Amino acid sequence: MYIPSIIPEEDQKIIEERYRKNGIDSLTEIGRRPVVLVVDMTNGFVDDKFPTGYSKTGIPCARSIESLLIETRKMGIPTIYTKDVEETGELYNLHRGAWNFKGKPISDEMKGEYNTIYATIRPGEKDLVLNKSKPSAFFGTPLAALLNYMKADSIILTGMVTSGCIRATALDAFNYNYRVVIPTECVADRSQISHEVSLFDLDAKYASVLPLNEVLWLLKKTQ
Repeated sequence: MYIPSIIPEEDQKIIEERYRKNGIDSLTEIGRRPVVLVVDMTNGFVDDKFPTGYSKTGIPCARSIESLLIETRKMGIPTIYTKDVEETGELYNLHRGAWNFKGKPISDEMKGEYNTIYATIRPGEKDLVLNKSKPSAFFGTPLAALLNYMKADSIILTGMVTSGCIRATALDAFNYNYRVVIPTECVADRSQISHEVSLFDLDAKYASVLPLNEVLWLLKKTQ
């Protein structure tokens, strides 16, 4: 169970006594047909150059995802990436929708570099890349249909940011009845409190939050 030190003692006690006692913390398995999902690991989120970027956590996250992908590709496990929509100008603003209430859109001049997946983990020839405009990788995308076609039974969820798109995607994946496994080193956020609390809550309810080395061990065990 993922319980960071910032969680109050009373909350820890509830998890220990109620969740574990009743067997709720029992999702620590990976299915036979997992898919790696890399959410929004673009320059715009990883690099300080951009207003939404945070290199301090984004770059280490990219390194960990790279380590994960080296192993999962050897195992033949598929990888799906997500990034922002490609449109520019007014079409981009239409896709942004309610995001327009929260800040200015990225300029058309910066959009290409902003929306490029970080260099060390760029997709390979066999990888799928989906464009999305809302937090969940499922919302308004063919992700569910693709996973169904691939006969996937679980998702190894990685990317940025933990409290936003990762949380939203994990919840939707759970709603679609997929097992969700989140390697702790492979997700990141700009706010560490948001990051830790989100992982704590996700692990308590919707996912298995595990160290990367344990995820790799489980993968090798199930192959």
